[in-house]
Amino acid sequence: MTVLIAGCGDLGTEAGLRFAALGHRVVGWRRSPGVLPPAIEGVAVDVTLSLPPIPGRTDVVVIALAADGRTETAYRDAYLGGTANVLGALERDGVRPRRVVFVSSTAVYGNDDGGWVDESTPAEPATLTGGVLRETEQLLHARLPHATVLRLSGIYGPGRTRLIEKARRETETLPAGKQWTNRIHRDDAAAAIVHLATAVDEPAPVYLGADHEPAAMGDVLSFLADQLGLPHPPRGPGSGERATGKRCRSDLLRSTGFEFAYPTFREGYRAVLAGQGARHR
Repeated sequence: MTVLIAGCGDLGTEAGLRFAALGHRVVGWRRSPGVLPPAIEGVAVDVTLSLPPIPGRTDVVVIALAADGRTETAYRDAYLGGTANVLGALERDGVRPRRVVFVSSTAVYGNDDGGWVDESTPAEPATLTGGVLRETEQLLHARLPHATVLRLSGIYGPGRTRLIEKARRETETLPAGKQWTNRIHRDDAAAAIVHLATAVDEPAPVYLGADHEPAAMGDVLSFLADQLGLPHPPRGPGSGERATGKRCRSDLLRSTGFEFAYPTFREGYRAVLAGQGARHR
């Protein structure tokens, strides 16, 4: 089986290594393919421009793009334009893959009241960038109804240490109220991509990818401070009466037999702090 990863960055590379470990040929498209490990056949491609021929007998396509910035224009160029180009190349070359997985984000949910969201929750983005992701999902399903969208929550893991750095800052404060957050370890996100592409006979159109436990930001920062041997950041100003954010439920993904290696942020961040979980550099 040939797997094409369009947008073979950190997440795509980890997924590619897992596909390769299963014995599949993996082709990775990225602007700088020289950094890819030998198990992935790297091809220099900018998905926003003209695309090379799709590898023959491509059975799985993973679209795991990343924008150059957090502006609407950058998202529109990368996600909407890049995905449209990949779909156009598949049509141009007459390639009909068995499975197409598009990596999206829980940012397509605009909910900010601390409530639960899942695949049945209306996707009504509250930001322009989230709107572009939702528009891209709609484009994908309009042209490939059998495609699968994986909406990932905040990815952390090797090299993704923003919250660890926040916990280290002496000026950091904890939110006054319960600010709900959701996350998934990079390795679990990659494993979910491979699982949906290879181990699920009839995948649903959309899955939500988040670990078992939504967590208040203050709890995560306090946990990291404990792990680092630092005092807890002080509580910030405010009444703390209103919960914000959302709580993501990934029951549908788990119902397919998928198991998280890092079911909560505790196991995941312990591994990050110990330097584990990195299959590539």
